[in-house]
Amino acid sequence: MQNFRNYYQILGVPRDAKADEIKKAYRRLARQLHPDVNPGDKSSEDRFKDINEAYDILSDIEKRAQYDQFSKFWKQKGFQGKQGVKLPNFTSWGNNKASRKKPAEDIDFSDYSDFNKFLDQVLGRRREVRMATANDAPRVSTSEPWSTGSKKTSYVANSREDRRDFDDREMRRETVDREMRRETVDREMRRETREIDDREIRRDIEARLTLPLERAYSGGTERIRLDDGRWIEVNMPGAMVSGQQIRLRNQGIGGGDLYLKITVSPHPFFSLEMSDICCQLLLTPCEAVLGGDVEVPTLDGPVKMKLPPGVTSGKRLRLANKGYPTGNGDRGDQLVEIQVLIPKEISEEERELYEKLRQIETFKPRQDLSV
Repeated sequence: MQNFRNYYQILGVPRDAKADEIKKAYRRLARQLHPDVNPGDKSSEDRFKDINEAYDILSDIEKRAQYDQFSKFWKQKGFQGKQGVKLPNFTSWGNNKASRKKPAEDIDFSDYSDFNKFLDQVLGRRREVRMATANDAPRVSTSEPWSTGSKKTSYVANSREDRRDFDDREMRRETVDREMRRETVDREMRRETREIDDREIRRDIEARLTLPLERAYSGGTERIRLDDGRWIEVNMPGAMVSGQQIRLRNQGIGGGDLYLKITVSPHPFFSLEMSDICCQLLLTPCEAVLGGDVEVPTLDGPVKMKLPPGVTSGKRLRLANKGYPTGNGDRGDQLVEIQVLIPKEISEEERELYEKLRQIETFKPRQDLSV
């Protein structure tokens, strides 16, 4: 009796499982074992048939009650030639009229090769051909499914009910097929819809940000108003240059990205030449002649620079490592172009000094003119 079908075990539910638990377990297994999901897998196909057979019994309240009542006899002695055993309430098995009218009686288990064949017979679960034997006594009318005779006779138990059960199983299988196909189509439609929605909703956007040179050099927090009306605060990097594009993740439309295009506005004193910062330094005639220390503005603040005596306009002096960062850790230089500025208006005291200087100066720039 090792081949007795434990329907609860087949569906993986306890014996006291509720109807919705049984249905849920069946639907889960049907999706896993369906032949369309496992093409060519004989084992899955057989298990699919088993779970349909199990659900056919356990989903029917009356059949389940009968199964629970009579399955306790599956280890009963008497099968394959053993002594017969009396089964109580046998009249409740099956759905044909004859079985409902039949009183309790002794059933000879030796007529069945195993307990499964017995359940197949009384449940109308499948076709079972039974051969009459000499031990059969004419104790029921010929309308009963166990009618006997002196010659071999074949009977098909509950053929009409068997057909109805078969149709029910086929209908359930077709229902499962339809549900699986519908779920597959729905899943694909939902996936395509999500992709379309993502493409429509998730969108990258661009914005322009103009910064003064000092802010572009130092970086820091900037408050930016976007075209859609939002205000965002962004921690900007240092050493930004015009034309640079900065990507801000998840700041676009629907989780897209925001691309900031940087423009560095012209500075009134500094200008950029690659990584060098250029500026012009105005000197008085005295400063140009005498030289000495002068203060020069830089992006890091003012620094002292030593002028050589006699510096002239147009000469460039270099402040090392005071230029713009290159991005690899280095910095350019600051180039200071000298411009000697001649005053247009002077005081009387200055005029007297200039007159005295003209009388005593030894520098004659036109002395060697070749004309």
